[in-house]
Amino acid sequence: MTDDVLTDELWDRLAPLVPVRPRRFRYPGRRPVDDRAALAGILWVLRNDVPWRELPPGLFGVSGVTCWRRLRDWHTAGVWTALHEHLLAELNAAGRLDLHRALVDSSHVHALKGGARRVRARSTEPIPAANTM
Repeated sequence: MTDDVLTDELWDRLAPLVPVRPRRFRYPGRRPVDDRAALAGILWVLRNDVPWRELPPGLFGVSGVTCWRRLRDWHTAGVWTALHEHLLAELNAAGRLDLHRALVDSSHVHALKGGARRVRARSTEPIPAANTM
């Protein structure tokens, strides 16, 4: 049932990009889940297109909620952007990056709402009838 997507070689390349979680000295609480297990759970959920609650905890030793929180924290820390840039740089250095097949989707372009208009907006009120007096 597991996908061997996160190999030892890939983890060795990705581990430096993952931020170190500082542990509190006083009242440290429960030890955090291993980052590699959390990343394996995240990849499994994304590859199998299942909800976070359906991640089998016995498979990776981590719950779906923990994987979701780690994904959120890493996104906020910029890990995914750094990972994307790192992998693109490796592909470019190896000569395997072909941008001729790149696709630009206009749904990701920011559209300004309520931007400047050239003309004054027309009124939506009903036109009053001519005065008969």
